[in-house]
Amino acid sequence: MSKLNKITGLAASAALAAAVSGTALAHGDVTPQAVDTTGLSPLGEEWADTNPYRDSDDFGRAVEIGASAYNQNCARCHGLDGISGGIAPDLRYLTADYDGDEWFKYRVINGAVRDGKVYMPKMAETLSQEALWAIRSWLETKYVEE
Repeated sequence: MSKLNKITGLAASAALAAAVSGTALAHGDVTPQAVDTTGLSPLGEEWADTNPYRDSDDFGRAVEIGASAYNQNCARCHGLDGISGGIAPDLRYLTADYDGDEWFKYRVINGAVRDGKVYMPKMAETLSQEALWAIRSWLETKYVEE
């Protein structure tokens, strides 16, 4: 094999390795996935200040929907079963009260951007209030005290 062919082969191999490793290390498709909220009471357009499902007959159904919705939309960054690997905040530490709800609501509506980079998309632009409060309901079942 000529020296030129070796150099060309090495360059092509390096480019392919870089492309494959970049894909393997990425979070994957972070486009929000649709959530079927059938069975939950509709909440309307105006956002509730606190989790409306927490003390309602809908809580069990909200937890069920929220578990699936979390795995489809949040686990890539926030970790399987709510256990963060350090990439994003561990949402299990959000208290099931006004303070925890306020933080959750702010983040899902506004997302998070640092230095012009999107760290969390504005989930409320894609997912309904019902879907997002269902995720919050599921997270409340995973709460861990600090």
